[in-house]
Amino acid sequence: MMRPPLVLDTDGSVGPLPEEIRLALSDDWREAVRFGCSQRTLHAHMDMLAPQLSAFSHHGTVFIGSGDFHHLSWPLIQRCLRSQHQPIEVVVLDNHPDNMRFPWGIHCGSWVRQVALLPEVAHMHVIGITSGDLGLGHAWEHQLAALRAGKLTYWSCGVDTGWARYLGLGERFRSFTHPDALAAAAAKHLAQSHHPVYLSIDKDVFAPNVVRTNWDQGQMQQAHLAQLLPALRGRLVGSDVTGDVSTWQYRSAWKRWLSAADGQQTEREAAELPQWQAQQHAFNLQLLEQLAALG
Repeated sequence: MMRPPLVLDTDGSVGPLPEEIRLALSDDWREAVRFGCSQRTLHAHMDMLAPQLSAFSHHGTVFIGSGDFHHLSWPLIQRCLRSQHQPIEVVVLDNHPDNMRFPWGIHCGSWVRQVALLPEVAHMHVIGITSGDLGLGHAWEHQLAALRAGKLTYWSCGVDTGWARYLGLGERFRSFTHPDALAAAAAKHLAQSHHPVYLSIDKDVFAPNVVRTNWDQGQMQQAHLAQLLPALRGRLVGSDVTGDVSTWQYRSAWKRWLSAADGQQTEREAAELPQWQAQQHAFNLQLLEQLAALG
């Protein structure tokens, strides 16, 4: 039987899902955590949800809402680890490495380091990156600790990552010229592991013809996802989905500046948003069905 999905209603962007459990969050909660915050703030706000999360511990995939909240994967993975008695692998499908420096705490593009360095995480894979974040011009922004420790691997397509070899990190960068080759190689690699797996999907990994997000998008097609998921069958112990779309006017000027500086498309006509979210909703239903089939 499929475990009911859990919707952390961070922004009202996730439509109703079959048998869902939905936790509504206040505007103050959303403003404090969205895009980025201190680590203390993140954990304090997740602690607010602890009683409800414990009451619904039987939930399945967690739908987080906008990609602005992808850093919630960190505490969600920590929750999942408490029920495991062996190391797990974490697989992230994302167009961005989410391992960039953020000196003010944690944000949606920096959380991977914290997860990869957890002692209970055997290895972490970020698969599907086509973003220029992986290029030479952004090399200085990457947090290198998890890469140097051999606990993090990037799987990218169409990005020149030659700079990594000069730092002795070539083995941690799997680069491909076409998404077909990337998906095939990643699926083969993942199928060779026997560790339990936590899967995090940011829908910006997909090409715009599959689903539209408000971040720059990758090249993955539905066929590539169908190729990757069977490699995780029988091993999935937790999952989350992000990349939905919503509008938000930050109260703080620094968050408005950071969001704009990160290249996010935030201004959309109100008349367009319902149609955009309807497409996202249809895709969420497909994802839910595919994830349920993994057992």
